[in-house]
Amino acid sequence: MRLILICALLLIAAPLHAAERLKVVASFSILGDFVRNVGGDRINLTTLVGADGDVHVYTPAPADAKRVADARLVIVNGLGLEGWLPRLVQSSGSKATVVVASAGIVPLKLGAAADPHAWQSVPNARIYVTDIANALASAVPGEADFFRSQAKAYLERLETLDREIRDAVAKIPPERRKVISTHDAFGYFSAEYGIRFIAPLGVSTETEPSARDIATIISQIKAQKIPAVFLENISDDRLIRRIAAESGAKVGGTLISDGLTGEKGSAPTYIDMVRHNIKALTSALDH
Repeated sequence: MRLILICALLLIAAPLHAAERLKVVASFSILGDFVRNVGGDRINLTTLVGADGDVHVYTPAPADAKRVADARLVIVNGLGLEGWLPRLVQSSGSKATVVVASAGIVPLKLGAAADPHAWQSVPNARIYVTDIANALASAVPGEADFFRSQAKAYLERLETLDREIRDAVAKIPPERRKVISTHDAFGYFSAEYGIRFIAPLGVSTETEPSARDIATIISQIKAQKIPAVFLENISDDRLIRRIAAESGAKVGGTLISDGLTGEKGSAPTYIDMVRHNIKALTSALDH
């Protein structure tokens, strides 16, 4: 009897076989990293827009419909980021539950539209992680304790990260806390941590700035003595390099905005991404 009980306990504690794991689709790489940190080896995760991909302009492949059709959960950012995704879910015939990971976040506005880049604030990232943990726990109640334990450990790491950013920004002279970036991906970072970002492309990389927009930004850089301009890992760098050349501002490096890098890159995880960005910003602005 005791042997049977021990065997039963071992079976309960053992990780699920791959075929039994919860099938989860995340829309893009940053969400995928959050889901991986919470779900661990109890889920099968597929990420649609992978490393260095631009979620704004993604075109789903036929294989994506199959991935969505097979999933029990589809985790999305929401706030208008994945304009292509509702059509993909509908065409796939998927019965998956669609989870909006930004639920509970008060969105910033850019004109009439919501700014979708809420993950750029670490306190917001904590909301994403909590929403994801709740969704996984609801989908597999027997693994709820595991998912919540994973989330708790990751949330503690995010809390440490948030303190790191605030300490780093505090060392930058207030008059130098302003930069130019390619598109408006850093509004939540700016609101949370006090570095001002000015972007020629607006909220989406799909837009194109006019010659007047570019001239206005060059004049602004000179008038406000903006010390640095930054490239982004998902965007063509020619526009920013032109602005730097014509304004005299230095190129401060590359910021990671809407997609993580590959494993060998500088930001294969969300925490790596934020640390990379704050190091690039402080290096360019604190002297």
